[in-house]
Amino acid sequence: MSLHNKSLFSNIKYDVPAGLVVYLVALPLCLGIALASTGRSDLLFSGIIAGVVGGIVVGLISGSSLGVAGPAAGLVVIVLNALDTLGSFEAFLLAVVLAGVLQVLAGFMKAGIIGYYFPSSVIKGMLAAIGITLILKEIPHAFGYDADFMGDEAFDQKDGQNTFTEVFNAVKYSSTGAIIISAVSLALLLLFDKPFMKKIQIFRYIPGALFVVVIGVVLNLVFSSVAPEWVLSGEHMVQLPVASSASEFFSFFKTPDFSAFQRVEVYTIAVTLAIVASLETLLCVEATDKLDPYKRSTPANRELIAQGVGNMVSGLIGGLPITQVIVRSSANIDSGGRTKLSTVTHGVIMLLSAVFIAQYLNYVPLASLAAILLLVGYKLAKFSLFKGMYKLGHEQFIPFVVTIIAILSTDLLKGIAIGMVVAIYYILRKNHKHSYHYVKEQHHDGDVITLILSEEVTFLNKGSISATLDNLPDGATVIIDGSKSMNIDYDVLEIIQDFKKHSAPLRDITVETRGIGDVELVGAH
Repeated sequence: MSLHNKSLFSNIKYDVPAGLVVYLVALPLCLGIALASTGRSDLLFSGIIAGVVGGIVVGLISGSSLGVAGPAAGLVVIVLNALDTLGSFEAFLLAVVLAGVLQVLAGFMKAGIIGYYFPSSVIKGMLAAIGITLILKEIPHAFGYDADFMGDEAFDQKDGQNTFTEVFNAVKYSSTGAIIISAVSLALLLLFDKPFMKKIQIFRYIPGALFVVVIGVVLNLVFSSVAPEWVLSGEHMVQLPVASSASEFFSFFKTPDFSAFQRVEVYTIAVTLAIVASLETLLCVEATDKLDPYKRSTPANRELIAQGVGNMVSGLIGGLPITQVIVRSSANIDSGGRTKLSTVTHGVIMLLSAVFIAQYLNYVPLASLAAILLLVGYKLAKFSLFKGMYKLGHEQFIPFVVTIIAILSTDLLKGIAIGMVVAIYYILRKNHKHSYHYVKEQHHDGDVITLILSEEVTFLNKGSISATLDNLPDGATVIIDGSKSMNIDYDVLEIIQDFKKHSAPLRDITVETRGIGDVELVGAH
């Protein structure tokens, strides 16, 4: 089923409900990351601004169909250190703007090609690790222990705790009301996944996430009458800043301190932000494309430009730096989003809710939202993914597992780096050549192009092979000949099979493969 060449609104009945679910997931994450990044409750709205910009501005410019951008947990430490160094949030905003400029320049300089050089085993390890991290991090919130902010992904925490000790603390300091709300919410979400629920007319149009949030609010109101000691309030609830007047609302927006142009530290921070945000974005682009049920390919350079423009806008109006975020993107896919309209919708809803219904959103218990994120985490780290990777052999499975362990015990970028080292080690064990032959013959009924793969084809070749396939003329016949290859890496087989099954039919390209068997695309859904 192709979604190419359709209008933005052609899948509105799928995208709007998905955008609503993404909004419900993103709202507490934006607030939590803002509090953790700045350490100031008066700057909570900076996370909302970043979420709105990530949804609307980046969503409209990006070439990603399902990727969702917003403030990211991976930037928390950088932001905190930057604020300490600069001593001013307004000076930091200037660094965010400059980081955006650098990202736009990187996009125009075609730096997005870096994204092609992350092995499939490492990307899938990242997805599984984020799923496991989500489960471990949301258990405390489901139990009503909200000492840590929603959206934290780091193993070590500022209060001396870590991911596992927080789980033990959650059991020790649990809240009965939160446990009831999260258990009911999780049960309802699992029920919504059952096919028979879609046969009930009303539930065809109401996202399960919205339904459980409403139930969570109702349950908490019921507790106030039947069991006041179970009522959740304060840190156990969404805490969106509420403006009492229009002037107070506009005071939430900040502008950069342009006099800080003279400070060298601003440029150092801008470069750091640009590099880290771009790497996280490219990683998430690769991961989101693997999760995309329609196997669309996101133009990486355009994504860098979109993220850069987003950071420029966010910095100019008082928002945190943004990246593409896999948790929100995964929630978008799981909720049935089909095009970028779902991303834009989530940004629009976030903006409208902040303006008109902020006080009502503060009735939403974090326990309900934790249940939603627990299910997202489970879907990212399904046992079938581990089983599928194991079947591919140790050269795929070991880097996959190492990446998971490394991310769980450090953070996203360090974990990816460790996984990359292991994956490259296995690749360098092979005696490979980085080449293939391209032969083009003209026939009366169209071009016939033969791609003769070399003896050893590794993931390092996937960028050039992918680019070659993307640039094939429409209507051509292509023969991909792997009969002389001793080894073709899984990553390259995945690209060839994706092209053969999805991209080529859309462009009327006839594909013939020789010496290349079909590959099971693990983790695709």
